[in-house]
Amino acid sequence: MTAQPVLVHTREDLRPARDGLDGTVAVVMTMGALHEGHAELIRQAKRHADHVAVTIFLNPLQFAQGEDLSRYPRTLDDDVKICAREGVSLIFAPTPDVVYPDGEPGVRVSAGKLGDVLEGASRPGHFDGVLTVVAKLLHLMRPDSALFGQKDAQQLLLIRRMTRDLDFPVEIIAVPTVREADGLALSSRNTYLSDADREVAQSLSRALHAGEAMSLHGPAAVRRAARDVLVREPLALVDYLVLVHPDTLEEVPEWYRGPALLAVAARVGTTRLIDNLPLQIGPEPA
Repeated sequence: MTAQPVLVHTREDLRPARDGLDGTVAVVMTMGALHEGHAELIRQAKRHADHVAVTIFLNPLQFAQGEDLSRYPRTLDDDVKICAREGVSLIFAPTPDVVYPDGEPGVRVSAGKLGDVLEGASRPGHFDGVLTVVAKLLHLMRPDSALFGQKDAQQLLLIRRMTRDLDFPVEIIAVPTVREADGLALSSRNTYLSDADREVAQSLSRALHAGEAMSLHGPAAVRRAARDVLVREPLALVDYLVLVHPDTLEEVPEWYRGPALLAVAARVGTTRLIDNLPLQIGPEPA
């Protein structure tokens, strides 16, 4: 019989529950509506620690003006079942008044220049909200490691920078993007897609893989191959398609050879989707 994780909702209940976990702890932070991508994060976390803790918190700070927070799926009962199935020890599922007892915090973590490009340009303030809540949850959960998906590459980069720049005693571990059978990157937002939307959305991963296939031939070839796929799908309204350095998010020049990130964001129907692939431009170094 699968052991049930301890489920707590308040700081007062979290403290003894966290103290009761002997050994190392890895945390997986989520906004709920768990899917197979989250399950893979939990499985990977179990390889790095004696216990896995999951946070389930729909963070209002990271929703930009005009984004519908009320539309986001809330499925706590199902989320707990997935956590139990995957062997999670502790779930912290607070409400906003628990995380932000004085209302919106007057002091926040700033994402800086890296938070103003790509997703940050389309969603002003989004990454300040992400980093603020991640910092608070790291303090509350006190993990040895925290695992985040590669699908949210800019978020992953910023969390790594925050923990390094501000000396958080935690290891940040990236987990490769989990995809559905049709290639679509797993996301809670996929539930918003109609069948027709899903067919359109597949053009994002097809574009990335087309770019990847040209990675030996340099940045221009990668960009051209990916762009050629997207221009043939007019119903995917592209926000950006970029080939950038994975640490600076700056566009790589044509002469560049080395690690890069091919990233895309597009609106399909009423849903904004993101995806990316880490690439090696040019041959692998000897």
